[in-house]
Amino acid sequence: MAPDSLAPASAAPAGAVAAVEAAIAGRRSIRAFLPTPVPRELVERLLDLAARAPSGSNMQPWRAYVLTGEPKRRLSEALVAEHLSGAPEEAEYPYYPEEFFEPYLSRRRKVGWDLYGLLGIKRGESERMRRQHARNFAFFGAPVGIVFTIDRRLAIGSWLDYGMFLQNLMVAARAHGLDTCPQAAFARRHRTIRRHLPIPDTEAVVCGMSLGYADPDAPENALVTERAPAREFAAFLGWA
Repeated sequence: MAPDSLAPASAAPAGAVAAVEAAIAGRRSIRAFLPTPVPRELVERLLDLAARAPSGSNMQPWRAYVLTGEPKRRLSEALVAEHLSGAPEEAEYPYYPEEFFEPYLSRRRKVGWDLYGLLGIKRGESERMRRQHARNFAFFGAPVGIVFTIDRRLAIGSWLDYGMFLQNLMVAARAHGLDTCPQAAFARRHRTIRRHLPIPDTEAVVCGMSLGYADPDAPENALVTERAPAREFAAFLGWA
């Protein structure tokens, strides 16, 4: 008989399947949080679950700097002030292409204008847009902020693994009634972040993440982004 570790996994009960699907489908980028504290034990539990993500040769390339209270406040104040001052950004890595093209350009524009529409921000109101973007650096009022890093000597495969880790974290958060917002904006302010956090030069800032309980009354949290169905991006081969 095969050892338990090699035995085929049985199908999950229907209730478990529904719970997993609900956590995945219910994950959204929340941009306004309640100040309700999140216990450290729960945050640590979520990170432990996230770390079950697969990684090449089990390298586990993720590093996390988890902030609440005064350390988070000091970092946020510095980043918001820097952003509002118009200080230039310096990206750790190219997140977006140098020039957008379809269908990605239309998708990007739509989510931006859908968000601004909920907030009552009109085209041309650049100052209101700038201040809304600054809320990224305040972790959108979430009680927990996380800055993620990776050893810059690692290759693209480890960055792919990192995405699975982050997704695990966000889905696990939903299972516990929490919400998140992954934020690439933090990578563009990595120099200021390094002045506040003990991040060695060998680590690159991947992104930030807000973690907490969604504010149900915030209009921006009504945003539900669209997804193209599988039939538009997948080729199904071998079926009759």
